[in-house]
Amino acid sequence: MPPLRSFHPPIEPYDSGRLDVGDGHSIHYERVGTPGAKPAVFLHGGPGGGISAQHRRLFDPARYDVVLFDQRGCGRSTPHAGLEANTTWHLVSDIERLRQMVGVERWLVLGGSWGSTLALAYAETHPQRVSELVLRGVYLVTRAELAWYYQFGVSEMYPDKWEAFVAPIPEHERGDMISAYRRRLTGDDVAMRIEAARAWSTWEGGTIKLLPDADFAAGFGEDRFALAFARIENHYFTHGAWLDEGQLLRDAHRLHGIPGTIVHGRYDMPCPLKYAWALHKAWPDADFHLIEGAGHAFDEPGILDRLIRATDRYAVAE
Repeated sequence: MPPLRSFHPPIEPYDSGRLDVGDGHSIHYERVGTPGAKPAVFLHGGPGGGISAQHRRLFDPARYDVVLFDQRGCGRSTPHAGLEANTTWHLVSDIERLRQMVGVERWLVLGGSWGSTLALAYAETHPQRVSELVLRGVYLVTRAELAWYYQFGVSEMYPDKWEAFVAPIPEHERGDMISAYRRRLTGDDVAMRIEAARAWSTWEGGTIKLLPDADFAAGFGEDRFALAFARIENHYFTHGAWLDEGQLLRDAHRLHGIPGTIVHGRYDMPCPLKYAWALHKAWPDADFHLIEGAGHAFDEPGILDRLIRATDRYAVAE
């Protein structure tokens, strides 16, 4: 069995800046790799997670010219934690603005978790702009997926962490945790907003990886990150990501002819395998890699191996 592939070497951006996308939003972007090489765009998770230096390393810098950006309201984009004019379709439009800024006709799109949702929404809207599509931890934002993670399902697997998640919410409001958190994350009480943001974000940080990683989970509780992450994620999930129920699977036929790779961990808690499997059936053009002994995180060894192999393979694709 060949050894597992891991990250490409660390790399710094050769360019970075801000793009005014209207509606009072300015998004931070960076470009890494070799100018004029194979174009690609990376879509981070959350929504509200932001980009990191590790994300740059999913691509061979000698063979790719990659755009990474902080989606509206998070990371270094402004306004921080802003919810106005912040929807799936605003982000799809932002991706197109970035493509036009770069000046390419098509590019490889890589997205994980919420990034897979956004990648699908973009590719199904602009299939002619996507040369290849790489998805990790597929999430379709159906009512069942939201209920599994925020109401009943993962709660049975992590009762200890669930206890901390429900703690800020009075018992009589726990029948709809997303709505209960919405009231606190958008309320006027700043202390309550921060408490809720920490609890919401820490729940996710503690359930992403198959094996516990205390340092990784602790990062989700940092105030500034948690506020954007929780507010934006809750905002999107309150509105079903502005998608019709089942829309991304319904419109998967629009991906026909796009080469693709789907990578999903068997024990992915936030994003149940069932939905990645359904997408695999609806989009036969894509390779499907089910990673045993893995959860949700992109840097778990088996998942990372398949992502690196995919980007390396597509680097030489026509």
